[in-house]
Amino acid sequence: MHTHTAIVRATQDDVALLADIGRQSFMESHGHSAAKEDINAYADEKYSHAAVRADLGDAGNIYHLLYRGDQPAGYAKIVLNAPHPNIAPENTAKLERLYLLRAFYGLQLGARLLSFNIALSKQHAQAGMWLFVWTENHQAIGFYEKAGFKTIGSHDFKLTGTHSNPNYQMLLEYGDYNSVSYNTAALSG
Repeated sequence: MHTHTAIVRATQDDVALLADIGRQSFMESHGHSAAKEDINAYADEKYSHAAVRADLGDAGNIYHLLYRGDQPAGYAKIVLNAPHPNIAPENTAKLERLYLLRAFYGLQLGARLLSFNIALSKQHAQAGMWLFVWTENHQAIGFYEKAGFKTIGSHDFKLTGTHSNPNYQMLLEYGDYNSVSYNTAALSG
């Protein structure tokens, strides 16, 4: 039996869903990365409905939800033309979030969501995609390396005013990104 997978653009109607998935996925992946009060303070700030609504309202942020059947499984957020001092082309997208709920691990859904966002960024003439990943999240690091990302630097990810987690900065360079057209609609079936 094949379960349908869909990737759809998130809207303001999805604020509560994005907040819930974001908080749950963050806790599943990073809940042990700092003291409980630091983790909770970060999650309360970043995954409140008001914070998600404001972030979703920024035209520079592109959110897509991933569904398996009628079940929301995760989401991604990219920012186009997100320059960084470590990266020469300014037309490089930042993958700011790729969240998949643990219940959906092992189904290749994270890879589909990543591929979708890479194709989408290529449609917008981006030269590559970069991200930050916690140095202790070995599963995520392996996932991104398998997709072709390379570690190019490091970054202290500030959870709270008193706690930061070490992160790697990773980059996927597209090469001749203007010579190929990508159909993101084909990836959402």
